[in-house]
Amino acid sequence: MKLFSFFPAVFLIYITGNSQNLIGFKTDYISKYMTCNMREMTMEKVNNNSFRYLKYTDKNDTQTMLFFLNPDSVCNNIRIVCNNSIRDAKIKELDSSFSKSGNSSWIDRRSGKNHNIRLVDDEWSFSINIEPEK
Repeated sequence: MKLFSFFPAVFLIYITGNSQNLIGFKTDYISKYMTCNMREMTMEKVNNNSFRYLKYTDKNDTQTMLFFLNPDSVCNNIRIVCNNSIRDAKIKELDSSFSKSGNSSWIDRRSGKNHNIRLVDDEWSFSINIEPEK
C-alpha cells in the first residue's frame, strides 16, 4: 500500500516540481518525456470529438493523467485523477512544494510562468488540475 502512496507523490513532483512542466509542449515531446521518465504510466488511445488530449494510466488504475491539447497539439492544462486513499498525502505534498493560494489551491512559481494547481474532490476520487495563471 505504501508503494501506491509513493508513486503518485513522485509523479506530481516530476510534472510540477523541479522537473519539466509539460504545459506548453507539443504531443511528441510529452510522449517522449512520459516514455523516458514515467515508465509506470501507459498511454491509452482515446477518441473524443469535444476535446483533444493524451491519456496515461498507471498499471493498477490508481491514477490517470490527462494532457489537454489545443488545436496545434500543444498542452494547455493537465489533470491528474487519483484514488481518495492518497488524498491526505497529496495535500501535504502540495503544501510543501507550492505556495498556497486558497482552500485546495496552490501556485507553481518555479517554471518561469505561474501555474494554478487546484485539488477537486469527488465521491470516489479527486483530481489535481494544473493550468497557466490567467
